[in-house]
Amino acid sequence: MPGFIGNFINQRRYGDPLVIVSGLPRSGTSMMMKMLESGGLPIMTDAVRTADIDNPKGYYEFERVKDLEKEKDKSYLREGRGKVLKVISFLLKDLPDDNRYKVIFMRRDLHEVIASQNKMIKHRGEQDDTNDKMMIEAYLNHLAAVRILVRKRPNFEMVEVRYDTAVHAPKDAARQVNAFLGGTLDEAKMGEVIDADLYRNRKGATV
Repeated sequence: MPGFIGNFINQRRYGDPLVIVSGLPRSGTSMMMKMLESGGLPIMTDAVRTADIDNPKGYYEFERVKDLEKEKDKSYLREGRGKVLKVISFLLKDLPDDNRYKVIFMRRDLHEVIASQNKMIKHRGEQDDTNDKMMIEAYLNHLAAVRILVRKRPNFEMVEVRYDTAVHAPKDAARQVNAFLGGTLDEAKMGEVIDADLYRNRKGATV
């Protein structure tokens, strides 16, 4: 993570950072988006994807971001400086170099992630024959690659937030995120939005 001088240089070069909420699918990214919105940060969302049984409080997505990998003109992301944008972890590598990024990366037990993903697929009436053990290995390799990516790109900073910590100790999670983003957010309001009843696919639980 850059020190004071590094942050000053990045501020002069890139302007305000674009706050990115990222992680694997079903790792708590929508919850973190709601926390940041409640804490006082403006978010980038088009509300195309609406709330459903899997995310009763909404997804907070911006559909155009899903085309990051193949889209050539990404200048629209500059409009997100000083705001929050949700970007799935697999697309972090496709963020352009002309912005500064502060990434809040949600971490969740991989067994829980897969259980939640499987339940979502079931709700959609789809079939998934993916081997869970193979998926866990693939996810572990991917998470290692994300850490390497962030270390190599000087315009990236990242903090990892545990989903279970955020649910069980929302004040601690809010404090951690607020410190990472400069200490100007309303931590009390951030913590209030967390609904422990939505922690439904816990490790060892019946799904």
